[in-house]
Amino acid sequence: MDIRQQNSTFAGSPEIRGSQENPHPDNSTQHYEVLVELGDCYASVACYDKAQRCYEQAASLGPDEPAPYVGLGVVALQEDRLEDAEIAFRVALRLDTECAKAYAGLAMAAQQTADFKRAFDLYLKCLELDIDNLAALLGLFQTSCRMGSFAKVTHYLELYLNTHAGDTAVMFSLAALYMKEGRLEKARDMLLNTLALDPEKTDAANLLEEVEHSLAQIERQSEF
Repeated sequence: MDIRQQNSTFAGSPEIRGSQENPHPDNSTQHYEVLVELGDCYASVACYDKAQRCYEQAASLGPDEPAPYVGLGVVALQEDRLEDAEIAFRVALRLDTECAKAYAGLAMAAQQTADFKRAFDLYLKCLELDIDNLAALLGLFQTSCRMGSFAKVTHYLELYLNTHAGDTAVMFSLAALYMKEGRLEKARDMLLNTLALDPEKTDAANLLEEVEHSLAQIERQSEF
């Protein structure tokens, strides 16, 4: 989820100026948005009790909005309450059938229960709706490694890097897939670019050593 700093405060009831016939029509909407963003902030620093209270209040103000239920699902995931997480994400999808974050949340829950096929399909659905969802992208990579199926995740990693060049985590994942597919020169180039951006990335340096060793073996064999 996108986490943004929220400096606004809110009162317990809508502010009314003048007579009861002239309330601020956007007041409850503003309160809802504040609560969601405040919940996101609390969740980002692991204050899950406070985050849950914010999301529950937001859900009462915006009962037709999926965001509070996505937030509640994320909190439940962090606390290993997988059944509660499933329920919350499914409510979000009922409210918005194209809620990419809800699909990603369901995929994470499935991944935690080792249901990798279901997780894979849900991550793909999320990425069809939101190619920029990095959590879903890396989750798809992890489940692909468990399933031994890489073609689709390679495609999505390449698409992501087209618009997010320089993301070393994705670059390393893509290099690992190139290596598994036997595309050693592409793996080497990707790892060299990764290390140029982050020279301290030891896992990339170690993988580069493996790739160069494999390339050297192939070159020696071709000489005979």
